Amino acid sequence: MIAALILRLVAASVRRPVFAALACLVLAGIALAYAATGFSMTTDTAALISPKVAWRQNEKAVETAFPNLTDVLLVIVDGKTPELAEAAAAKLTDALAADSKHFRRAERPDGGAYFAKQGLMFGSLADVKAATDALIKAQPLLGPLARDPSLRGVAGAFGTALTGVEQGSAKLADLDRPMRSLGNALDATLAGRPAFFSWQELMASSGGDQAPPRRRLILAQPRLDYGALQPGEDAVAAIQQQATKLGLDGAHGVSVRTTGEVPLADEEFATLEENIGIVGLIMALAMLVTLWLATRSAKIVAAIVVTIIAGLVITTAAGLLAVHTLNLISVAFIPLFVGLGVDFGIQISVRFNAERLDGHATPEALRRAATALSAPLALAAGAVFLGFGAFLPTDYIGISELGIIAGIGMVIALLLSITLLPALLTLLKPGAPRREVGFREAAPVDRWLHTHRKAVLWAFALSMLVSIALLPFVRFDFNPLHLRNPDGPAMRALADLMHDPLRTPNTINLLAPNADAAKTLAARLAKLPEVDEAVTVDGFVPEDQPGKLALLQDASLLLDATINPFDMAPAPSDAEDAAALNATAGQLRTVAGASADTSAQDARRLAGLFARLASAPPTIRARAREVLVTPLGVMLDQVRATLQAEPVTRATLPPEIANDWVAKDGRALIQVFPRGDSNDNAVLRRFTSAVRAVAPDASGLPVATQEAAGTIAWAFIEAGVLALVLISGLLFLVLRDVREVGFTLAPVVLSGFLTLGSCVLIGQPINFANIIAFPLLFGVGVAFHIYFVMAWRGGATDLLQSSLARAVLFSALATGSAFGSLWLSHHPGTASMGKILMISLAWTLVCALIFEPALLGPPRKGRKA
Repeated sequence: MIAALILRLVAASVRRPVFAALACLVLAGIALAYAATGFSMTTDTAALISPKVAWRQNEKAVETAFPNLTDVLLVIVDGKTPELAEAAAAKLTDALAADSKHFRRAERPDGGAYFAKQGLMFGSLADVKAATDALIKAQPLLGPLARDPSLRGVAGAFGTALTGVEQGSAKLADLDRPMRSLGNALDATLAGRPAFFSWQELMASSGGDQAPPRRRLILAQPRLDYGALQPGEDAVAAIQQQATKLGLDGAHGVSVRTTGEVPLADEEFATLEENIGIVGLIMALAMLVTLWLATRSAKIVAAIVVTIIAGLVITTAAGLLAVHTLNLISVAFIPLFVGLGVDFGIQISVRFNAERLDGHATPEALRRAATALSAPLALAAGAVFLGFGAFLPTDYIGISELGIIAGIGMVIALLLSITLLPALLTLLKPGAPRREVGFREAAPVDRWLHTHRKAVLWAFALSMLVSIALLPFVRFDFNPLHLRNPDGPAMRALADLMHDPLRTPNTINLLAPNADAAKTLAARLAKLPEVDEAVTVDGFVPEDQPGKLALLQDASLLLDATINPFDMAPAPSDAEDAAALNATAGQLRTVAGASADTSAQDARRLAGLFARLASAPPTIRARAREVLVTPLGVMLDQVRATLQAEPVTRATLPPEIANDWVAKDGRALIQVFPRGDSNDNAVLRRFTSAVRAVAPDASGLPVATQEAAGTIAWAFIEAGVLALVLISGLLFLVLRDVREVGFTLAPVVLSGFLTLGSCVLIGQPINFANIIAFPLLFGVGVAFHIYFVMAWRGGATDLLQSSLARAVLFSALATGSAFGSLWLSHHPGTASMGKILMISLAWTLVCALIFEPALLGPPRKGRKA
């Protein structure tokens, strides 16, 4: 019935080509207008998998309780000194928090008033003792610096320390570190090189376990536009603008980088856009050249191209009507439609040429081509439609919606191929072909396949067994980070950050009924060998507080008057700074004397630098003030805050910290960190399995990555089995022969196994991006083999010499050469998709042109060609 309908539609289009062409093009115009106004696409990767699956529900529960965990943008502030990093992070956080246009919130997870006061308390008791001892030891320097934070005060502080050396209460060697550090900074300043100096590092205990950190983090939640290809682009640009405005750059000893899920996703789309023009141009040229080689007619090529473009426009509109919003996977209907739409056009056009070579005029040639191809085309379109429709019931919404749109597209492609294409060919009146349409040169291959049929089948059977044996070695790498360009700024920043095991994004989140339950569960999880640490709200309450507070209170009693002087010196003039530097230079020379030891050499060097700075132009001293005095204020404020540490309990935690870990309904968050290389898939698998054995409702990036992999793999298995059942049923209804159904599907299955085996041999893992190649492989493969089986069933012989073989060959080349150009993309995922498309189409072609004819053998008796 469908074949008869196809014949009538072709005949009607040939009789009234102008009407048929106009009707199709008007429909395409209406579809274009609708698609242009109603086009909607989301780049939200969370929308790709059904929210009904258990792990997505766990993920949603955490996100609902703690919305600060979603759409996170992480700003990494690195300074040449701890003071520069701290000052830069504080200024940038304030600027971002005030920018309500681009950000919903901005906070410092490792800084702010609470950590300034209590930060030292999070170290061990030994760390606190070492830090307080170092401060007490530095008291001779701290006093003059706190009373006079200027170049005069710096020089005076050294003068005071040198007086102690002269009086015998101290040794010159005690000043080795300060003299050497200060000398290095002044040497660079006087030479015009970038110079940076840290009082915090100078005051830190050389025996302490932890040096003052030079990195600070800012967590921001930007306002995203999911209708844009890069939803967070404006927010990232706003961060860079604020950093520039505040002078946070390399020239000032600060670097500001962004990473996190938002900039990483944006960077991925930017990589996709990077050379899309060149890839698209190569794709179009490859398609046009292949179409011309297939048809040897520019007019036929033009007719096919117009048909494909019209079909693509109509399919886009139909897809938007069906799913309303395209996603990152469903948008792949474009290559699927073009690949299969080209096949229909080539099949009709090549057979049309073959009929004209036999002397038939254009209308009659089109009717005869339709008579020969109506049943195979209808069956191929129906089989591909069912194949894509099999994805509909899966939990992988991305591929499910792709199946809906691609299935609709197959119907549209077939309808336009039997209406618009014949009408255009009738109107354009392409010239008759001048050479054989088939491949007469393939006659020896046909004969060889006939005489060596068993050997060929055994060879393919062996290759099938080898491919099946290689299946356990197929790597499924569904780590989304491995699909991104490793040279992208956000990706490089993340790779740098992941060297710190407690800053990795690969953490697992858990919800507990309350904070006490969270503490108990965290203690249990922390004992697992796969877990490095389990953090709860109680992690922000320091341990061993009595002992640490005692040490800090003792230091405060000794240092309070030192760092909080009553009589602050008035700001000096430039001349007073110069005079103080000269005075201390003389004192340094006196103390050093003629001694040749290291301390004396350092003292003489610093004396020379002080003298040079005193005699330098005022602009050089102004630069020295920026290098030495500016961080001095940051250090003194930090010391004052540290010495004011107080007892902390869960109840007295600041709201901005407590609210991030305990929800309004009392539920508490647990964040679990992996032990080992968190970018290693094997480490993450063991970590996730161990945690979920204790807490099955875990969520977070490691869980999402692995569960998404399972969901996607199961979706393809489920859809593959369903498609096999549906297509087998359709083929049996039409062919009424189990053997012929097997002849059609066996090569498709074989090409799939050969593709997977090839991936093993070349070391290509299957990932989120390149797995899309398999629906295309399936669709094209089913169509090709239906054409051959239907021709053989009708009594055709010498299949490789026929126009059908030419159509199949160039159809595969058109699809392969066009979409193989994706291999040139700078995006790793897209490039791997192009690679697998090329491999799969190559095996599909081998199975269609070699295995299929050998499998079919000679036509059954009683059938005519």
